Amino acid sequence: MNILWDFDGTIFDTYPTIVKAVKELIEDPHITEEDILKQMKISSEVAIKKFHIPKALFDEKFHALEQQLHPKDKPPFPYVEDVLKSATTNVIVTHKARQSALDILEYYGMSQYFSEIITKDEGYKRKPDCGAYEYLHDKYKIDLVIGDRELDLKPARMLYIKTCSFQNEEIEADYHLTTYEDFFRIVKN
Repeated sequence: MNILWDFDGTIFDTYPTIVKAVKELIEDPHITEEDILKQMKISSEVAIKKFHIPKALFDEKFHALEQQLHPKDKPPFPYVEDVLKSATTNVIVTHKARQSALDILEYYGMSQYFSEIITKDEGYKRKPDCGAYEYLHDKYKIDLVIGDRELDLKPARMLYIKTCSFQNEEIEADYHLTTYEDFFRIVKN
């Protein structure tokens, strides 16, 4: 099976650090981390609008804040490595900066599982644009896309690729997982 993965919230539990970074950009002290997480699970653009964070400030400060946090604070989800090992090919499409993604993969010794990684640095339009997915599908014949947000799965549906939602029952997907321990029982080739 050839799998295209999202990164944040799908392979690695990075939302606690992402929420912490966004919280530093919000002036209203009454906004909770739960409020931020709910919006970030939709998209960063939705969170920016909802919390009135100037886009220029977000672009300038967010990635710097998020990168200051150590990879040890962004662990892989339990059992995800079992799924990675079982796949014929794994690729990633993420909005994360390339170096940040590589640092986390290297820290956990997981970079060897990925044939290709497309980050914000490669110049593709942001998801849900399907350009990066189309390129990877043409090259690797992707069988499944795994992500935790609608914007991760929408491009796959546009390309008629099966989808798996991770820890998000609210979005349309062929399969829904709350833990990778259930992957081989739920996801069918």
